Amino acid sequence: MSLAHAPSYYAASAHAAPQRPSLKGTVEADVCVVGAGGCGLSAALHLAQQGYRVVVLEANRVGWGASGRNGGQFIFGFGCEMSTIRSLVGIEDAHKLWAVSLESLDLVRNLVKRYQIDCDLVQGQMHAAIKPRQSRELWDLWNELEGEYGYEGLQLWEGDELRQHIGSERYRTGLFDPNSGHLHPLNFTLGLARAAEQEGATIHESSPVLSLEPGDRPRLITETGEVRCQSVILAGNAYLGKLSQPLRGKLMPVGTYIGATEPLGEERARELLPDNQAVADINFVLDYYRCSADHRMLFGGRVSYSTLEPRDLFAAMKERMLLVYPQLADVQMEYAWGGFVGITMNRAPHLGWLAPNILFAQGFSGHGVSMGPMAGKLMAEAVRGLAERFDVCSRLPHAHFPGGPLLRMPSLVLAMAYFRLRDLLP
Repeated sequence: MSLAHAPSYYAASAHAAPQRPSLKGTVEADVCVVGAGGCGLSAALHLAQQGYRVVVLEANRVGWGASGRNGGQFIFGFGCEMSTIRSLVGIEDAHKLWAVSLESLDLVRNLVKRYQIDCDLVQGQMHAAIKPRQSRELWDLWNELEGEYGYEGLQLWEGDELRQHIGSERYRTGLFDPNSGHLHPLNFTLGLARAAEQEGATIHESSPVLSLEPGDRPRLITETGEVRCQSVILAGNAYLGKLSQPLRGKLMPVGTYIGATEPLGEERARELLPDNQAVADINFVLDYYRCSADHRMLFGGRVSYSTLEPRDLFAAMKERMLLVYPQLADVQMEYAWGGFVGITMNRAPHLGWLAPNILFAQGFSGHGVSMGPMAGKLMAEAVRGLAERFDVCSRLPHAHFPGGPLLRMPSLVLAMAYFRLRDLLP
């Protein structure tokens, strides 16, 4: 039996979706996609558009993982700075990867428009600096993106100008991007599933893959059936589990959490975010938030390297929210939930080949709303023999997390303690 969606505001406000049948018997396909999140569904959609027979296997429900429970922000760039990307692959490939990141934003908008996906898409996102050091970092980022990459349209706000755009005294500087934005991630993912099916793909829910047998025609085996295909796309990310051991050491599933308030009313919501933009601070352990279409504050933050949810998550998320908006002390949290986001050591996305006909994408490190669908599109291109852009992404080097399966969690807890202390520095 598949698990229900997390008890989130997104699940409570999701559009109706059919219960797709589990896989039964033996099915022949050109491509089998593992995972019905934004990445896997985009791959299925783009391949089905080209006439490929595509089968998607999902262990639970469409959008059950991070794609259906995240912060909903689609943002330029990657989970690491472009200076890091440049140091990893050189300036030429860095420019190609920057172009991929910008196309990922266009892809989200184009999919929403083409397939009429009702997901409350709003343009506008701001990175916020709390400390003088972070303000300098935002100025440096602005200069780098405009000077090196020709990215125009960014706006830097400080002082009274910043206060016109956000109803909080917490921040010193804001870097606003009208090209980024936010949406309802579960409804976006459900819309991608409908679009993929319209193009001819088949989706099976409640169909966890128990084993993958590689070869000229790989076999993917579930409890009640199997898929035989020419190519396999692994798009399970932080929820892929033990299916692919070679990928596990380079990905860490990190818990992150969101609270949703009761409806505030439009007037009060606009006092908090006059432009209705999404916001993320630039702490290592960051807060991120936005208002929903029905004027709730959706406030995300905290991280956990264990599988344990923080105690009294409702109270914990409200406490974090009040650091930014103390004027919401009288407001109740109606929902609080969490889930895993897949991160890599360098916070760059991890794409590559496990075999000539087995591809994977994972580790979007907080940028999966747009980079997930984009990675799916790139994998679809690679299956079709157009692998140039996919191979640029695959050249990003990735190290294993230290400590191995038993010790990497304690190692990362120590590292996180260091970064928490660094967030406190001016």
